[in-house]
Amino acid sequence: MMRLRREDPRVVGSFRLHRRLGAGGMGVVYLGSDRRGQRVALKVIRPDLAEDQEFRSRFAREVSAARRIRGGCTARLVAADLEAERPWFATQYVPGPSLHDKVAEEGPLTAAQIAAIGAALSEGLVAVHEAGVVHRDLKPSNILLSPKGPRIIDFGIAWATGASTLTHVGTAVGSPGFLAPEQVRGAVVTPATDVFALGATLAYAATADSPFGHGSSEVMLYRVVHEEPHLQGVPDALAPLVRACLAKDPEDRPSTLQLSMRLKEIAAREAQGLGELRPPAQRARTERPTGRLTEQYPDQRTERRTGGGAGGGAAGGGATPRPHGSSGGPHSRPSSPRDPGSTAGRGGGRPAPRTTGTGRRPAGPDPKLMRQRLIVFVVVTLIVALGIAAAQKL
Repeated sequence: MMRLRREDPRVVGSFRLHRRLGAGGMGVVYLGSDRRGQRVALKVIRPDLAEDQEFRSRFAREVSAARRIRGGCTARLVAADLEAERPWFATQYVPGPSLHDKVAEEGPLTAAQIAAIGAALSEGLVAVHEAGVVHRDLKPSNILLSPKGPRIIDFGIAWATGASTLTHVGTAVGSPGFLAPEQVRGAVVTPATDVFALGATLAYAATADSPFGHGSSEVMLYRVVHEEPHLQGVPDALAPLVRACLAKDPEDRPSTLQLSMRLKEIAAREAQGLGELRPPAQRARTERPTGRLTEQYPDQRTERRTGGGAGGGAAGGGATPRPHGSSGGPHSRPSSPRDPGSTAGRGGGRPAPRTTGTGRRPAGPDPKLMRQRLIVFVVVTLIVALGIAAAQKL
């Protein structure tokens, strides 16, 4: 947040303004409150745009879109004045950082976090599309991570389903790197347009970068239309789904409902296996790129079941030797939870371990150990016999 500037208004409608939340191409967003203390995010249109009747119409569509949408994944519209000298509208204030700021400050998110956020956003987009609205500018900075879940904001260029993406000939509306190919071409937008943007947003959450890299607007738009996305660093559990979202043809992309269901499944699976398969200490020691730990899962699982413990070689990227006679596949694992290898390293004061370091049962008694025991037995027997003979002489 920033302090109000000298040129900023102090009161708009019935709301008192306190801070600047940000500024964009359409206007400035302020933190305000009403007489009851309810906090709002209030957007005021720039003076030059307020004189543009075409823009006023577009702004009216944004307010209309916000009024039609029902769902917990968007900021609720509180009030608006489209006839004011500088049109404005206020929505529910959402505390929390944007997804862009979260990733920029703390680095890429885990697969479980990405899937959970993606599932909530997909469900929110279902409500948006059911209202006949396409957001058209979904991106990390337009997603706020509130304590109650992610929220989609800024429907500034939202449009009715089936409308064109061009405001003027040859001018695409949106953010390069998150625009769908049909937006770049000026074709009709559909719910699939938002699916493409969501895929690019999830890729950013996993890699802290756009899947189409960096460059001028022209370069970025060319890549979106003609080049495949770069998904190195996206967790394997999510990569196929993200790639499907980024298909060039809208017909090849999954629906928001399909996305929501699939991402919920991935989030549940990743959350259940997170503590067992990717402990924080292991992730800190790995030398692999951020987010790409799937290839290590089989090795870590085998290590735990064979008693490798914290001192195993997984931290250096080396695979733990597999038990003799296993299938040898990348996901092979012991067939029974009673595998004797699972008790290795817990023998305490036992005279001899029951398993070897690789988890296999020994073929028979250790010959060296048996010889040592025999020698001890013979020596003790002789000492006892000598003691008895000496006692009898006395």
